[in-house]
Amino acid sequence: MTTPVTPHDALIFVMVMASAVDNSMNDKELRRIGQLIDLLPVFDGFDKDGLIAVSQRCADILAGPEGLDIALEVIRDAVPARSYDTVYALAVEVMAVDMAVKPEEIRFLQLLRDRLDLDKLTCAAIEHSAIARYRPM
Repeated sequence: MTTPVTPHDALIFVMVMASAVDNSMNDKELRRIGQLIDLLPVFDGFDKDGLIAVSQRCADILAGPEGLDIALEVIRDAVPARSYDTVYALAVEVMAVDMAVKPEEIRFLQLLRDRLDLDKLTCAAIEHSAIARYRPM
């Protein structure tokens, strides 16, 4: 029997997926994932030493049949509904750090939004706040 996916694991999954969806996990994105884990209260209690194992577990799910659909279901099921906007915000944050959002990243955000049943206005607000944070002067 496999170990259940914790809410922390699911949040790591979404950040890894957001970074990898364009087939390129760059240093800025990976560094930002580490910073978010260190900074955000939602990660209180997460043992950062387990980050690689959680990331590998996500990769294993994605590599299987219907991996993306299963990973999105796992994320939805592991995180409380009240935190779905946090899930979306973490994906946007990882994608925005390199200041270039590619079409496959936009498609991933659409899939995530639909799977979590988030309204478009909430998602637009999250996206706009990321644009404001990363816009150069």
